[in-house]
Amino acid sequence: MSLLFTNARLVTPEALVSGSLLVEGETIAAVDASPSSLPRAVDCEGDLLLPGLVEVHTDHFEIHLVPRPSVRWPPGAALAAHDAQIAGAGITTVFDSISLGTAEDRSDLVGPSVAAIRAEKARDSLRADHYIHLRCEIVEETTVDLFAPYKDDPLLRMVSLMDHTPGQRQWQDLEKYHKYYAWRLKATRQEIEERIAEKQAQQQFWADRNQRRLLEMVADRDVALASHDDTEPEHVAEAAALGLTISEFPTTERAARAARELGLGIVLGAPNVVLGGSHSGNVSALELAKVDLLDALASDYVPVSLLHGAFLLHEQGGLPLPRAVATVTANPAKMGGLADRGRLQVGLRADLLRVRWRPGERPQAVEVWRAGRRVA
Repeated sequence: MSLLFTNARLVTPEALVSGSLLVEGETIAAVDASPSSLPRAVDCEGDLLLPGLVEVHTDHFEIHLVPRPSVRWPPGAALAAHDAQIAGAGITTVFDSISLGTAEDRSDLVGPSVAAIRAEKARDSLRADHYIHLRCEIVEETTVDLFAPYKDDPLLRMVSLMDHTPGQRQWQDLEKYHKYYAWRLKATRQEIEERIAEKQAQQQFWADRNQRRLLEMVADRDVALASHDDTEPEHVAEAAALGLTISEFPTTERAARAARELGLGIVLGAPNVVLGGSHSGNVSALELAKVDLLDALASDYVPVSLLHGAFLLHEQGGLPLPRAVATVTANPAKMGGLADRGRLQVGLRADLLRVRWRPGERPQAVEVWRAGRRVA
């Protein structure tokens, strides 16, 4: 099966090129800076043609699994709903983030989540290409036991080490912690103080030993390893010393600068870009992009933010369009160890996204192809 696209503005790694692109089977066969007059060619009408987007961190699947606090949706149906939104947002590769040992215990979701991804991927019923990203809360007693059954799973492509202990990283400001859990748990100030003391004691006992055991379990695996919510340069230095290669959502410019100096890839939230800043008071992703302290975006909890955020990096952050698009295509693909996608290049997978966009407008995903097959 072959596909020929013409009258497209191709976003290549180097430049924006008006021309045509040929797909043979699942692979890009030609990228040409000239139009085609063949009748079978798909006329893109001047729209942009991008590589399919690559998402390395989204917990959007969990939102469909737990649409209400007391509701557990059937996993296969939840995955189908999640997958449809992912593909509709132009994402052709997604690392589904599954939480292990989080404070709001959702350990009952881990097995069903992984089983659903395995089963639906085996049936080839999914629009996007799904992999697993296990988000490991290193301060919780159950984390290592929850992780163990999946350490050798071939779908596991990424592991992030998280520490949400109050008083540091994401929760450096304890007043924010009080406000959040007063709202979330309807807890009194005294109850939250007791919670803080308990979490800090857990960190002292479990963090180092869990971190060490998790890294031992994946020492012979080719999986991406990420730190999470780095706030101080010391956090980044520790991550680099442990062999981690990604700094996810650094909360300060000083942490992002340390990541750049030590060679860690920097992932920031696309919602941060779309909203004009962090909803939790962290450093602005757009401002970090302006000083070359951003490598990739992740949608986190809003899939459509990935495409929107990349174009805002171009329009408001001053990044050339190919470089802005690379933050949601080539760069996250490289971080995740997927060398066969993320660029409009001969020999790579034909994961493609047609985008309608005019300067000053929100980009629209018009059509999406994964491995040469239209999925949205």
